[in-house]
Amino acid sequence: MKVAVLDITGKDTGRKVELSKDVFGIEPNNHAIYLDVKQYLANQRQGTHKSKERAEISGSTRKIKKQKGTGTARAGSIKSGVFRGGGRMFGPRPRSYSFKLNKNLKRLARQSALSIQVSDENVVIVEDFNFDSPKTKNFVDVLKALNIDAKKSLFILDSENTNVYLSSRNLKNSKVLKASEINTYGVLNANKIVITESSLEGINTNLSK
Repeated sequence: MKVAVLDITGKDTGRKVELSKDVFGIEPNNHAIYLDVKQYLANQRQGTHKSKERAEISGSTRKIKKQKGTGTARAGSIKSGVFRGGGRMFGPRPRSYSFKLNKNLKRLARQSALSIQVSDENVVIVEDFNFDSPKTKNFVDVLKALNIDAKKSLFILDSENTNVYLSSRNLKNSKVLKASEINTYGVLNANKIVITESSLEGINTNLSK
């Protein structure tokens, strides 16, 4: 499929690029998308949660009442989780939530995400651009020219571009990634995907079979 190439002022350059059907035109696999997004969100979790258990509570170690004859349950420690101020029973411990997915499934998920955005006409191809210096105003001007300043946007560049990245960093609704950093969550979380012309080759290389 062919898509028109725009410049950063939003005007048609008169050129068109061919989007690979193997990357941008497949039948989306919803389960692959689910697993990849689940892994991405799981990897964001710090897993540093911790509560004190009975062995970590400060308190008396004496037996608080006699074993028999009280008519209530036996109790040997005030630090037990059944008493107020005692340790938490089966509380959270530090752990990693990350899990592995195979490379082919992750590739399928990202192809599916891009295909969904293309079919919904949410992908814009622009010619390569750069700024002389990092300025948020320059990036905002690009968003307004492309008529996406009120939308959540994802810019995909061919390589690391410090000026463009720093210009976008203060904008909570815009994110800039390299072609090698594409992830399923980021693609689907954006309302508009802006792909630079030179980054298409990198996307095709990374996501083609």
